[in-house]
Amino acid sequence: MSLRLHAPVVLPCDPSCAVVRDAVVDVVDGRITFVGPASEAPEFSGEVRQLSGILMPGLVNTHAHTPMTVLRGLGSDLPLLRWLQEAMWPNEALMTPADMRTGMLLGAVEMLRNGVTTSTEMYFHGREVTSAVLEAGSRVVFGGAILDVPGMDWKAQTDEISSWIDDEGLRFGPGERVEVAYGPHSAYTLSAPQLTAIAVEARARGALFMVHVAESPFEDEAARAEFGSVPALMKASDVLGGRVLSAHSVHLSDDDIAVYASFGVGVAHCPASNAKLASGIARVPDMLAAGVSVGLGTDGPASSDDLDLLGAARLAGMFARVSTMDATVLGAGQALLMATRGGADALGRDDIGSLEAGRWADVVHVSADDPAFATGLDAPDAQLLANLVWAAGSRRVTDVWVAGEQVVSGGESTRVDRHEAQAGVTAAAQRLRSVNL
Repeated sequence: MSLRLHAPVVLPCDPSCAVVRDAVVDVVDGRITFVGPASEAPEFSGEVRQLSGILMPGLVNTHAHTPMTVLRGLGSDLPLLRWLQEAMWPNEALMTPADMRTGMLLGAVEMLRNGVTTSTEMYFHGREVTSAVLEAGSRVVFGGAILDVPGMDWKAQTDEISSWIDDEGLRFGPGERVEVAYGPHSAYTLSAPQLTAIAVEARARGALFMVHVAESPFEDEAARAEFGSVPALMKASDVLGGRVLSAHSVHLSDDDIAVYASFGVGVAHCPASNAKLASGIARVPDMLAAGVSVGLGTDGPASSDDLDLLGAARLAGMFARVSTMDATVLGAGQALLMATRGGADALGRDDIGSLEAGRWADVVHVSADDPAFATGLDAPDAQLLANLVWAAGSRRVTDVWVAGEQVVSGGESTRVDRHEAQAGVTAAAQRLRSVNL
C-alpha cells in the first residue's frame, strides 16, 4: 500500500515544531517513508491525495480510562476520593466485560474524530477493550489495572498481564496497534513491596509501568509519612529504572521532579480532569525545564469529561501561564508537541507521535475551512500554530489515518457506525441505572 498526502501545511512535530509549507507525507506499508517540501519529494508511483488545510501526527493520549463513557456524568460535582468511592468504583463493579467493550468502542471513535490515534488505557478486561480498539482502527497501550482491594487479587492481575505478553508479545495486531502494559493503580491501593514486584515483571519484558501519582493532596498521606513522597517511595523500592509513566503528578516537589528526570520517568499531564476534580495544577514548566518527558492525557470521560486532547493542550498552556503569571512560559508549539511527540516520549515510544521516516503513518488532516484560520494558512508560523492550538482545536479534524489506513473520513469513522456505538452505551448506562434503583 502506497499513499502520498499533499497539503499546504505539514506539521511534522519535530523537536523544533517546524511548519513545512506545500509539503507531502509518503506512506508505504503503513509507515512513513518521506516528509518534506513537495519540491524535494522523491518520485512516487502510489495514490496521491491532494488535501486542503494542515497535516499533523496522530495525537497521543497518555492517560485514559475510556470505557467510562458508560459512566459519563456520574458524580460530576464530587472531589477525587469521594468521586472514586461513591460514584466510580460501585458502578464499575457492576459493569460487565461487554459493557467495557461497548464503552471503549464509542470512546475510540470519539477520540479518532478528535485526532487521537493512540490512547493509553488503565482498565480491566483487556481482551475485550483491545478488541474494541482494533474494531475502531485506532491504537492503544493497554495497562491492565492492578489493585489490592477487597474482591481483587493483585497478584493474579499481574500474572495475567505477564502471561498475555509472554503469549502474544509486547505489541501485536495490524500495524502493531496493541501494546500491553502493567497498570498498578497507585501507592494507596498497593503497598511498596507490591509495586516493586510489579515493576520487576514489567522491566523483565520491556513493558510500560503506568501508575497514578500525587493526583490530589490527600491521597498519599501514608506514603509521604514513611518515604516523603510517592516518587521517593518508588525510588527507594526499586520501582524506577524501566519504562515508567506517572499519571497526573500534580503535587511534586523539586526533589520529586529531579528523581523523575534522573530515571527517565514520563508524566501524563491531565489538566481538564485535574481542574474538574479540583486536584490542582501540575508543575509542567518546571518538569519540562528539568528534562522530564511530559505528555497529555484526557483521563476518563467521567472525570474530564471529554476525550479531546487538543482541548487538553489548550488548557495545559493556559494553566501553565496562569500558575506562573508568565504568558511566555508555554507556547502553542510546545503545547502541540506535548500532545504528539512529547506523549510518545513519555510512553517510551519512538514509532508514533511525529511525522518522520520510519514511524507509523498515524496522520491527522485538519481542514482550514473555519473562522479560526481566516487569517490564512500563509500566516507566519507562530500565528498559524496559535490559531490551531488556541482557536481551532479539534473541531475541524476531518480525516485520520492509522498505520496508513484511513479510519476517519469527512469527520466520521470509516469502520464503526457511530450512532450504533452511541446506542450501545445508552443501553449499558440504562441497565446500570436500573440495577442501582
